[in-house]
Amino acid sequence: MSNILLVECGPDRLDQVMAIMNDAFDPAFGEAWSAPQCCGMLNMPGVWMTLAMESDHPAGFSVARVVADEAELLLLGVRRASWRNGIGRRLLQGFCEAGKHRGAKRLHLEMRDGNAAIAMYAHAGFEQVGRRRNYYRGSQGDCFDALTLSCSADALLL
Repeated sequence: MSNILLVECGPDRLDQVMAIMNDAFDPAFGEAWSAPQCCGMLNMPGVWMTLAMESDHPAGFSVARVVADEAELLLLGVRRASWRNGIGRRLLQGFCEAGKHRGAKRLHLEMRDGNAAIAMYAHAGFEQVGRRRNYYRGSQGDCFDALTLSCSADALLL
């Protein structure tokens, strides 16, 4: 993971983030956001976006926010060619560190049930605290549940 650099960025890097998102998220599951959704979120207070650079190439991203003493990981995506290179774990670590730095005591995220990234989140100390039935709607009209995960910012295992 030594060649992975995390860079906080703004809407000026949205084209790179969208390219990663289009590669990382399968439309069959309905998890990806549009560029206007991302841009709108980035204009809200407490929201930040991070780009993961692998050997000077954009390989992953995250979008997160902090409200009061809670931080939420809104999106995390990694280019398929860079899967299993530690980029997702490094982005998760960066989110946790940035959330704590911004005063978060508790960290949250939601993910599609069946997403293999659950192992990474569980390894970091996140536990399932809820389920939203039929939260995601895929490109073929199929619905998928969202799992809500949470952990104490002080109990992270990264």
